[in-house]
Amino acid sequence: MKKSIYDGYIQVLNEELITALGCTEPIAIAYASATARKYLGCMPQRMIAHCSGNIIKNVKGVTVPNSGGQKGVEAAAILGALGGNAERQLEVLSTVTQADIDQSKVLAGEGLCEVELVEGVANLYIRLEAFCGDDTVVVEIVDKHTNIVRISKNGENLLDKEYLLDRGNADRKRDFMSVNGILDFAETVQTAEVRQLLDHQIACNMTIAREGMKNPYGANIGKNILNLYGSQNVEVRAKAYAAAGSDARMSGCDLAVVANSGSGNQGITASVPVYQYARELKVSDEKMYRALVISNLIAAHLKTGIGSLSAFCGAVSAATGSGAGITYLRGGSREQIMFTISNTLGIVSGIVCDGAKPSCAAKIAAALDAAILADKMAFNNDYFKGGEGILTDDIEGTIHNIGRLGREGMQNTDMEILNMMVGK
Repeated sequence: MKKSIYDGYIQVLNEELITALGCTEPIAIAYASATARKYLGCMPQRMIAHCSGNIIKNVKGVTVPNSGGQKGVEAAAILGALGGNAERQLEVLSTVTQADIDQSKVLAGEGLCEVELVEGVANLYIRLEAFCGDDTVVVEIVDKHTNIVRISKNGENLLDKEYLLDRGNADRKRDFMSVNGILDFAETVQTAEVRQLLDHQIACNMTIAREGMKNPYGANIGKNILNLYGSQNVEVRAKAYAAAGSDARMSGCDLAVVANSGSGNQGITASVPVYQYARELKVSDEKMYRALVISNLIAAHLKTGIGSLSAFCGAVSAATGSGAGITYLRGGSREQIMFTISNTLGIVSGIVCDGAKPSCAAKIAAALDAAILADKMAFNNDYFKGGEGILTDDIEGTIHNIGRLGREGMQNTDMEILNMMVGK
């Protein structure tokens, strides 16, 4: 493998596997407001959060961490300005105190923050305006949760970066990615280069999974799965623990996770099941790391085409990666890994995203159930053929179609979902 491509895959892992506290959409809003306060030099007297529909959709139903149970754009923005630390990025709310929480509820009641829907922008778009006296600061985030493209104070640009609205074009730097390339990289990577990153991912994501199993969160999907089907089967544990991590995370648990493609739920889905299978099969740590590399990179490869936010449920892309990692752990051939990928996408590519909320845990379980079935089919050399629906004979063609479906085909679906959620 060329060094430039090898280094490219290392860079993707380092870019995508980042630590986040809470659902990343409200956290991105808090990051914007904390940054605005930093440049404003005082607590804003008024804020306006201009957000894309996908941001509003993903913030509406999820509990903001360290908020005392609050939900919504306003709570995230006010908490970020009050007690957030912009230097912590997606862990911006880790510094919030009880006094900040109490004050945020008062300020929310006084209408400190307004929310406005912005159309014709990137699916992931936030423009936070903060006012104090005669001063105004504007912070703009586009396409990725920490990608601040503009900071201005009183009309003067302090930061101004160029960006493209189309995620498919914006990530041409990842044109080198392919399933074959990912498998080549996973087989040859020096595991010492990725061990610390992957150990951190497993440590964080298994900790929140265990927390979700221990205490009541959301609809308790993880605990329900384990109680219904028992803990003796690795297939059950893989689904249950991943779902439990989401149970906790969607309900405001203040434990950090290691995300994938900007989503903590996707980071959990791409790692926890692979860890469960690795321990069940008693494989070496080195083989587990290689399986995690496959899982994380396949998930990122799929999401590159889909974009950061879409009506296409991200649990599907992450579960597809997880399924590929599981097939590798079980000794599957390269062809069988590809069968697992296409089979999973052929089964559950129709799951829609109607915002971040407790039911995401059940969608994770459903997507993983499909991935586990897909893996079993692959070992029987059973697979869905090219030309059946959106699948093609070439795995990259299928992944291209998934990207097109999520990025372009579901735009109207996305708008209808948003309209339903706001009562239109």
